[in-house]
Amino acid sequence: MSARRVIAAVAVATVASLLAVNAARADGPAISTPGSPTVVVNQPHQLTLSWAPSTWIGDPAAEQPINYEVQVPLGPNTYRWLGTTTDTTITLTDLAPGTTYRIAVAARALGGYSDSSPATTVRTASGRATVSYLNLDWAPTNNQIQHLLRVTNTGTGPLDLTTVRVRYHLRFEGGNTSLVPNCDWATLGCDRIRQTVQFFIPPGAPSTMSTPAPPYPPPGTPVPGWVELTFTSGTLAPGASTGPIQLRHHRHSWSDIDERDDPSWLPATGQWTENGRITLDVDGVREFGDTNA
Repeated sequence: MSARRVIAAVAVATVASLLAVNAARADGPAISTPGSPTVVVNQPHQLTLSWAPSTWIGDPAAEQPINYEVQVPLGPNTYRWLGTTTDTTITLTDLAPGTTYRIAVAARALGGYSDSSPATTVRTASGRATVSYLNLDWAPTNNQIQHLLRVTNTGTGPLDLTTVRVRYHLRFEGGNTSLVPNCDWATLGCDRIRQTVQFFIPPGAPSTMSTPAPPYPPPGTPVPGWVELTFTSGTLAPGASTGPIQLRHHRHSWSDIDERDDPSWLPATGQWTENGRITLDVDGVREFGDTNA
């Protein structure tokens, strides 16, 4: 057989092999599922993770380099991307201290993918402060938001409360951004606490040549925002806390508020919990909480 015919035969065989592999993989993943991530190093703002590698399923002739995507599962086929690597280990940075994350790994490559691994739940090491939360409202659709908050110094040195910023994240349903924040009682005194309501109007529909964009989204669109808590004075020694701060918020009209879609809301249990969906910054650095964790 001539060299030209040998080359042609190899080319045809290769194409046939690739077609067979692609046909075999059309009904499912072409790459095996990577192992669940294991925590190697846990520090306040970062995690180092490792996992068992994936392999190609079937004919190795179609193998391509495998990339691993590290993700936080948020819902069906919905993920928050944390990082990517061609190795089976990664160090994730810019994470919130003292916060619980569910982390999974998926493999991707040209011509193939894997299912996501089972998620690993890990709480990052504590930073300089944490927020504890106690929901006082057993009816999340009445006309008030009522809860207790408590800030604790989990660092190794004194914590200047004037550098602390706590945000309770919520959504204003129906586009009604009216909210009156109240401090009913606090161990350190409500006169040393300041509350600010902030909201962010989502953009309206995109404009066209014939239809200019409306300035606001359609009526009923939830508006994200928060109630921000700051302090005018005070210092916490390591291990000390502010004590309970009893907060209550309502609309000017006293109309009902549905708290169930608020990122920081947790159902009432009668128990204190470290609610990682409430965020706390010290000197502008995130020390607790991640609403996307």
